[in-house]
Amino acid sequence: MSAQADILRDYFFGWQCRLRQQAVRKNDGRPSEGMRADLYVKVSDKNLGPINTGLALAETDDGDAEKVTDEFRHICKKTHDPNLRHQAALKLLSSAYYQHPKTFLHALMATFALDSELAALLVEQRECQLHFSQYQQSFQLHCGVEKLADTDPVYQAVYWHNKMFNPVLPATVEILRFTPDWENSTAQPPVTRA
Repeated sequence: MSAQADILRDYFFGWQCRLRQQAVRKNDGRPSEGMRADLYVKVSDKNLGPINTGLALAETDDGDAEKVTDEFRHICKKTHDPNLRHQAALKLLSSAYYQHPKTFLHALMATFALDSELAALLVEQRECQLHFSQYQQSFQLHCGVEKLADTDPVYQAVYWHNKMFNPVLPATVEILRFTPDWENSTAQPPVTRA
């Protein structure tokens, strides 16, 4: 990957982490505009979004990502009170969770209903464009799309993260991974350093 693509990737994930940190610290965890993506596929010239996107920690040798997923699951199973879950999630995520952008996978995830026609279209197309914009900064990411198995650790991390904020999330959902092609993605204004 080129140095410019590396800079774009690092800047984007730093930007996403700042937006998410602000959401959990100042906006009660509600997704901001820049956490939602307008979605485009080749077979349609219409915006099929917005979709809420999520991040997941990359797995390390010490198993930190798995430990965090276990904590998400514990918060959800410890109480059925959605307010207690919500407060515990905010406490966990507002501390140091988003402090280190390089600890996250270089991909975005989104959750869909099991019978989602949009998810089926994305899996069939296997690629899309995600457009993010907030605070006079925008990104157009060309992404490969894949469906995650429910046994995938990333699926589990995203599912339990979302369950902390959405107590009516069904037991079975579809979670798609969007992996940007940084060489063919752009930012406005252009990014010159991470």
